[in-house]
Amino acid sequence: MRTHGRLLLALTLALLLTPGLAAAGSGHRGTGTRRPPRHTHSQTSKPKATGTHRAARRTTHRSAAARHAFEVQSGFPHGRPGYVVDHIVPLACGGKDVASNMQWQTVAAGKAKDKVERRGC
Repeated sequence: MRTHGRLLLALTLALLLTPGLAAAGSGHRGTGTRRPPRHTHSQTSKPKATGTHRAARRTTHRSAAARHAFEVQSGFPHGRPGYVVDHIVPLACGGKDVASNMQWQTVAAGKAKDKVERRGC
């Protein structure tokens, strides 16, 4: 039954999206012009990220133990107010998730660096 429903839906959409057929077969009288399509949520949302950065982001894992080791080594075992832990070589670009690849960075500088890193390695 699902296959028949999907087939019917596909045929209906094909008829509606074919120029000229929708106005002729819809039973509307008048000029024969089609109504503009309604916008759905999926059409108005932001485009999804594509490319290698998205794939790389899914395969990178941040280790809480490595971060804690860096915080202890730097003298701030419970974090540092106004700063974030940043990877010097980004994980998405092949950087390692180890204390030697981490640094303290101000929140503003971290946001600026993240924008540059999102463009690619």
